[in-house]
Amino acid sequence: MTRRTSSKFTNWAGNQTCIPDHIKQPRTTEDVVQIVTDAAQRNSRVKAVGSGHSFTDTACTDGTMIDLGSLDALHHHDVASRQVTVGAGIRLTALNDRLDDLGLALANLGDIAVQTLAGATATATHGTGTKLGNLSTMITGFELVTGTGDVIWCDREENSEIFTVGRVGIGALGVITKIRLQSVPAFTLRAEERITPRGPIMEDWQGFIDSAAHAELFFIPGARSCLTKRNNPTDEPPAPPSRLQYLVDKELTENLAVDVAMRLTRRFPSQRNRIAKTFMGAASDRDVVDRSDRVFASPRRVRFTEMEYGLPIDAVPEAVERVNAFATSLDNPPLFPVEVRCSAADDIALSTAYGRDSGWIAVHQYKGMPNGDYFRGVEAIMADYEGRPHWGKLHFQSHHQLRRLYPEWDRFAAVRRQVDPNGLFRNAYLDRVLGPITA
Repeated sequence: MTRRTSSKFTNWAGNQTCIPDHIKQPRTTEDVVQIVTDAAQRNSRVKAVGSGHSFTDTACTDGTMIDLGSLDALHHHDVASRQVTVGAGIRLTALNDRLDDLGLALANLGDIAVQTLAGATATATHGTGTKLGNLSTMITGFELVTGTGDVIWCDREENSEIFTVGRVGIGALGVITKIRLQSVPAFTLRAEERITPRGPIMEDWQGFIDSAAHAELFFIPGARSCLTKRNNPTDEPPAPPSRLQYLVDKELTENLAVDVAMRLTRRFPSQRNRIAKTFMGAASDRDVVDRSDRVFASPRRVRFTEMEYGLPIDAVPEAVERVNAFATSLDNPPLFPVEVRCSAADDIALSTAYGRDSGWIAVHQYKGMPNGDYFRGVEAIMADYEGRPHWGKLHFQSHHQLRRLYPEWDRFAAVRRQVDPNGLFRNAYLDRVLGPITA
């Protein structure tokens, strides 16, 4: 176990920082128990951190920070059930490679894969697809170090109540050290990307999301066109782009060009519409056939802040048009594209998709540019649809508003009292979004 003292933590987006008393990197579950026990004896709080890709201060603490990066081993692989048990600190990129070595894959992913498994599932990170839930729905068991230093295994038979609500725990229940996942046979995806008018897509929103196993779209506020992405499993052999084509598509077009456009807009806001027109004009249709995780996830070099809300799936078209109208009404309309996705309902107490098939609207702002008016305005629109904010992305809600949105809020709170009775894992973010641990 390694240890650093008085090191500054900064998240990926650069908008959250803290200075923990200690940053420790355990290599075993026993190391985590020792860290938790020592912190409890010193009356210090504990927070686990993964890749730091949350836009909120969910991992910040002035106590002990646990870096889970060394808990990345493949512990068990069951051939018959296709279930794998891995260290919770494994990055999704590494997990995808290890699964592929076993002839397996995750059924769905988001559009980036730099997060740790623990962080992605704790915040209900999701991809897109009407028949597929978020990453947390793939969990079939997990090992948890509680606030009292106990190590417990949780699944549908053992500690089932903790398992049921704890698959989305926002770091409030303890430190998850191992996760057992349900995987599927490795598969190939055909990705079809098209530039198309947004109006007809929104008019037939249900038809669009039913047109592919994984459908999503992006649009620049004020633009009439959008980029649609439809990913479908295929029996075709993978035909990945050449290294040169990958460099052009992913690094130059999707990253460098975007960064240049954002920098120009930040420097010359009056030229925003002209830059947007050039930006959209550079986009083109594209077809790709490749390994599933390589189609789902792409490198994201451009730094930004993000807010994402889940809402009833049939409310998306109206909400999208309202977000577009609001964004373009701002004195400096954002240039960063809005992302629109969907996912299936689940039964996890604090999952943003609990009890309802969900549409997702994500808004972004380039690093160094103010997001307050934009994000608050979008959040006000989402409130009209009982929108639920993504736990790892910026929002301004507190537990006073949030508890009304989750029918099983009290069930989660009861488990939290059970496994962390003294609030060892509290921080400012959890105090705001979950409130106090009360009897």
